[in-house]
Amino acid sequence: MKTRFNTYDIICMVAELQRLVGMRVNQVYDIDNKIYVIRFQRSEEKVVLLLESGNRFHTTQFEWPKNVAPSGFTMKLRKHLKNKRLESISQLGVDRIVALQFGSGEAAYHVVLELYDRGNIVLTDYEWTILNVLRPHVEGDKIRFAVKEKYPLDRAKTDYSAPNEEVLKEILSKSKPGDNLKKTLNPNLEFGAAVIDHVLLENGLTGNMKVNKEQGFLVDRDLDKLVKALKQAEHMLDSAKNTVAKGYIIQRREERPAAEGEAKFLLTNQEFHPVLFAQYTNQPFVELETFDRAVDEFFSALEGQKIDMKTVQMEREAMKKLQNVRKDHDKRVTELSRVQQDDRKKAELISRNETLVEHARMAIQTALANQMSWDNIGLLIKTAQDNKDPIASVIKQLKLNTNHITLLLSDPYDDQSDDDEDDDDKLDLKPMLVDIDLSLTAFANARRYYDQKRNAAKKQQKTIESADKALKSAERKTKQTLKEVQTISSISKARKTYWFEKFYWFISSDNYLVIAGRDQQQNEVLVKRHLRAGDLYVHADLSGASSVLVKAAGRAQPPPRTLAEAGQAAVGYSVAWEAKVLTRAWWVQAHQVSKSAPTGEYLTTGSFMIRGKKNYLLPDHLQFGFSFMFRLEDSCIERHRDERRAVAPEDASDVISDVTSAQDQDEEILVSDDDEPSDTEDSKKINRLESITEETTQIKIEDAPESEKESREETVGEAESSDDDSDSGVLHTHIKVDHGTGEVFTESKTRTISEMSDTSEDKFTFPALPKMTKKPQKREKKVPEPKEPKKEEKKETLKRGQRGKLKKIQKKYKNQDDEDRAVMMDMLQSSKESKESKKAQKKAAAKPSKSKAGQARAQRIPQPAPLLLEADSEEEIDPEIEQVEGADAAGADTDVELLAQLTGCPCAEDELLFAVPVVAPYSALVNYKYKVKLTPGTSKRGKAAKTAVQVFLRDKCGSARERDLLKAVKEENIARNFPGKVKLSAPQLHKHKK
Repeated sequence: MKTRFNTYDIICMVAELQRLVGMRVNQVYDIDNKIYVIRFQRSEEKVVLLLESGNRFHTTQFEWPKNVAPSGFTMKLRKHLKNKRLESISQLGVDRIVALQFGSGEAAYHVVLELYDRGNIVLTDYEWTILNVLRPHVEGDKIRFAVKEKYPLDRAKTDYSAPNEEVLKEILSKSKPGDNLKKTLNPNLEFGAAVIDHVLLENGLTGNMKVNKEQGFLVDRDLDKLVKALKQAEHMLDSAKNTVAKGYIIQRREERPAAEGEAKFLLTNQEFHPVLFAQYTNQPFVELETFDRAVDEFFSALEGQKIDMKTVQMEREAMKKLQNVRKDHDKRVTELSRVQQDDRKKAELISRNETLVEHARMAIQTALANQMSWDNIGLLIKTAQDNKDPIASVIKQLKLNTNHITLLLSDPYDDQSDDDEDDDDKLDLKPMLVDIDLSLTAFANARRYYDQKRNAAKKQQKTIESADKALKSAERKTKQTLKEVQTISSISKARKTYWFEKFYWFISSDNYLVIAGRDQQQNEVLVKRHLRAGDLYVHADLSGASSVLVKAAGRAQPPPRTLAEAGQAAVGYSVAWEAKVLTRAWWVQAHQVSKSAPTGEYLTTGSFMIRGKKNYLLPDHLQFGFSFMFRLEDSCIERHRDERRAVAPEDASDVISDVTSAQDQDEEILVSDDDEPSDTEDSKKINRLESITEETTQIKIEDAPESEKESREETVGEAESSDDDSDSGVLHTHIKVDHGTGEVFTESKTRTISEMSDTSEDKFTFPALPKMTKKPQKREKKVPEPKEPKKEEKKETLKRGQRGKLKKIQKKYKNQDDEDRAVMMDMLQSSKESKESKKAQKKAAAKPSKSKAGQARAQRIPQPAPLLLEADSEEEIDPEIEQVEGADAAGADTDVELLAQLTGCPCAEDELLFAVPVVAPYSALVNYKYKVKLTPGTSKRGKAAKTAVQVFLRDKCGSARERDLLKAVKEENIARNFPGKVKLSAPQLHKHKK
C-alpha cells in the first residue's frame, strides 16, 4: 500500500496548493508527533493544511482528532507563524522537500517539510537559520540539523531530465543478473516507480523485463524505445507544474465470505495518483475532481478500511472454523468406511484360507505347548521358511505378547471370483496382512472381523446423523458470527467520539455536562480552553486533585444536586479514593479562576489562583457508578427530551430524598465480590464522617447581637432517641427551642430498623442548614393571636439524649444570625428567583422584629442539598458576567442538543447508533437501565469493567441491539474513566460470575 509522496506527486500537489498563497495562519495544531495541521483563513474562506513528516501534505475536509495539549514544537510554530500570511509554497529543486514561506522580508519564516527517509519538519527564519526542528540529527559528517544551524539548501537535487543513450547503457551495464528493468532504472531516475511503469507500457516495454535476456530487454534492440519512454516521463513532470491534476484512488478487490444478500468482495484503497497510469487501467479505481481531494479521501478512509479488513479477517476465521468442522466430519466418515472395507476383506480372506489359517495357528500353539521359547519359535519358523514350507511362508510376524500372529493371505480363488461375483459385491482381495488370534479358530477370527465391520457401520451411521446436527449448528453459529461482525463493523464506523471524552466526564442529574482533567496537564487545558463565563469550577480540598468544570455557560445556575455530584467527582478523582477517606470540595464562579500568580509567586502546570469566596460543599460518600449511554437516532431524541431536567429549589428536597431511597433500595439487593466490612469498621467510618462533618460545618461569621441570640430558635436535624426507645424501631426527633420563652417543641417520627441497614453507607446523612425564606416584607404591627398547637407537635420535657444534642447545636450555631443564613442559602436558590443584593439582605435582616424572625425560622425546613460555608473573603459578582452568559447562549443550546442525543434509559422503539461508557457519581445514574456501583476496593479496573459488561449482557431486559452495541465498545475505552481500584456491587453478581 502506498503511504508517501513521490516526486511527481509533490509537483502536482505544489501546483494545486498555490491557491493557498495569500491566506493567513489562524492556528496550528498537532495530531501526533508527526502530523501537524495549519488552519488558514481569508475573509470567509477557511482551509486546513495537513503536514505529515516523511509522507504527505494536502488540505483536509475532515475533522482530525487533535492532541489535548499542544507540543513544544507546535507552540513554537504558533509563536512565529500565527497571523502570518503564506507568501509561497514551492519544491526545493526536484527533491522530495517542500518549503512554505510565511511573511516577507526580515519577518519571514520558512517551514521545510522533508518527504524522504524518516522525514522531518524544520522551522527557519528569513536567513534559513533553524529555529526549531522536529527530528534533530546529523547527516553524513558535516550536515547538522539542529537549532542555530543553517538549513542546507544546496543538497537538494536540481535536475530530473531523462538520461541520453550513453548514460542509459552505463546504467544498464551495472545491473545484476536477474534484475528487471524497473529495478535497474528506479534508483537512478527521479520520476518514481509508477511513472516509469506507465511510460514503459506506453512504449511497448514492461518493468518486469529481465535486462540482457533474449526474452527480456536487449540493449541493442530496445534502447530506442527506452529513450523515448523516459523523454515522455520528463514531459509529464514538466506539464504537471502548470496544471491542476485529477485524482485517482486505485483499489483492490478482497474476497470475503459474507452472508446471503451481502457483497462477496470488499474494495480496499491501495494507491493514490494524479494520473490513471496504464498499469492500473484494469483495476477498480475511484476518480475525484482534484489530486488534493483524492489524497485526503485516501488517508481519511484508512481507519474505516482497517475496520473493514478486520471484519473480513473475522469473517474468514468464522468460515474457516466451519470448513474445519466439515473436513473433520468427512475425514471421520471416510476413515470409518475404510475400516469397514478392510475388516470385510480380512474376514473374507480368512474364510477362503480357513485350512491354512488353522494349520498355522495349530503349529504355533504346539510349539508353545512344548514350552519352546519365543526366540526358538522364531528360529523354527525361519528355518521352515527357508525350506519353502507353505504354512511357515505365510507367517510374517509373531505377536506372542498379545497372543496373535500376522499372516500374509491372498485369495486362492482369484480367477473364479472375478467371474462369479457381481460387480456390486466384488472385492479387490489383494494379498494383505491379517492378524490372527491364536485363542480363536479360523472361523471365529473371521466372525470377529465381520463383527468389527458391522460395529464400524453403525458408528458411521451415528457419526453421519450427529455430524448433520453439528454441521447445522456450526453453520448457524457462523451465520450469527458473520451477522455480529457486520453489526460491530457498522457500529464502529458510526461511532462518533465526542470532544469531552478525552476528559473524565458525566452528565449530571439536571442535564449539565461535568468534565474533569485526567492529570495536571489536562487540568491546564481544561481551564484554559473550556472554562467559559457562567461555568462553575469545582475542586476537592486536596492538592493534586482533578479540576472539575460544570458547563453552565448561557444556562441557569446549576441546582444543588449537580453541585453535589460535581463535588463528589472532584473528591473521587483524587488521592481520597485510594485512601478511602472522605473530604469536602468547593466551587467558585468562572471569573474567580485565574492563571496569573501574585507578584513573586509562580504557578505550576495545572495550578490556578482562586480570587474571592470559595463555596464549600458537604462531604459525600465515595460511591461511583458505571453505566452505558446510547446515542439516539435524531427522530428518537424528542422522546427522551426531559428525562434529565433540572428541578426547582423547592423540589430539591423531595428529589434527593427519592434518590436516597432508591439507592437504599438498590443497596439492599446488592451482592459484592469483596468481603463486607465488619460492624466495627462501619462504626469507625461513621465516627470519622461525624468528625469531618463537625469540622466542615464550622462557619466564620460575625457575632450576632445578644438580643438576637436570646430569641433565636434552633432547628435540630434527625437525632436518635435515648436508650429507653424500643428495639423495634428508632425514634427521630425534630427539636425546636425558643430561648425567649424556654419552650421546647418536638416532632417525632419512628423508623424501622430494616430501613437503617448498618452495612450500607447510604444510610448516613449529614445535617443541613435550614432553608432561607424570601425577603421579609414590611407589615403593620398586629396583636399576636394565641397559636394553636399543631397535631404533630407536643410540648414535653427533653430526654437524656436530646439534651446532649441540644447543647451541641447551641454551641455550633451560637454565632450565626439571620443575615449569614440568608447569604448562604441565597446561593442555593434557583436563578429564576429574583436576586437580592447584600445591602438589601442586611437591611431586611436588621428590621424584622423578634417575632417575625421567629416566624421566618419556624417556616424553614432542613435541606439535604450541599451546604455553602463561608470562605476567606467576599467579592461582589461582576455585573458584566450576565452579559457574557447571554452571549454564550447559542453555545449552551448546542451543548444541550449534544447531550440530548445520549440517553441512559433506551426504549424498545428507539433506534440506537452506538454506546458510550460513562462513570459518574452513583446518584446521577439511578435512573439508568444498566448500572453497577463502584466503591474503593482492590479489584483492578480492567477486570471489574469486564465483569460489569458481562452483567449487562446477561440482563434479560436488554434488547439484542443493545447487546450488540455493548459488544462493539472497545475494551480499552470501557475502564479508562474508573477512578482507581474498585469494589464492584451489582444484583446477583456472584451468579453472573459463576
